[in-house]
Amino acid sequence: MSRGKEKHGYQIEEKKELRTEKPSRYNVYLLNDDYTTMEFVVHILESIFRKNRTEAAQIMLHVHNKGIGLAGVYTREIAETKVETVHKIAREYEFPLRCIMEKKSD
Repeated sequence: MSRGKEKHGYQIEEKKELRTEKPSRYNVYLLNDDYTTMEFVVHILESIFRKNRTEAAQIMLHVHNKGIGLAGVYTREIAETKVETVHKIAREYEFPLRCIMEKKSD
């Protein structure tokens, strides 16, 4: 923040260093269920999370085998949007696919 001082008729600016913190990051996970097809999960990972086909297939298999898989790490607002978008598209296609976000510990 700047604060002006008058010296010999001239305005002199004093500058204080502003420190901003990095925004918190959130892990976004897909959860396994018994009804959503593997192909649909791959489609979600490609279209919403912008994963390539190979990476999407690897994440999908991790979700299938472990019950949960990391789809990406984002700021809070972006993570919230990703979760909402997954739920909206899954409902449109009548799949119970669930997506959650969790604050990343630093």
